[in-house]
Amino acid sequence: MGKFVITKRTNGEFQFNLKAGNGQTILTSEGYTTKAACFNGVESVKMNSQDDNRFDRRESSNGRPYFNLRASNGQIIGSSEMYETVSARDNGVASVKANALDAIVDDQTA
Repeated sequence: MGKFVITKRTNGEFQFNLKAGNGQTILTSEGYTTKAACFNGVESVKMNSQDDNRFDRRESSNGRPYFNLRASNGQIIGSSEMYETVSARDNGVASVKANALDAIVDDQTA
């Protein structure tokens, strides 16, 4: 089962990482100024991760595949790591789809 882990950055912003059942981070959020906004981001991932059109499959300038998950307004709500292959990136997308909807929230800032 997946898990959203909420932490606080050194600059005071909140962020979440979506982790797969094996503990591997599969999606990292942008920074949020409030914890409430961070929780809204988690809910947005849960909703938008079920729509394949929300995944923006990209390639970095050095040729490494990655993806962004976008909200309905086009804003990026999470980004993946850099992958070695397109196949690995596509597996990452599938993992987000499989883990996000029922993921628990682990607020480590409380």
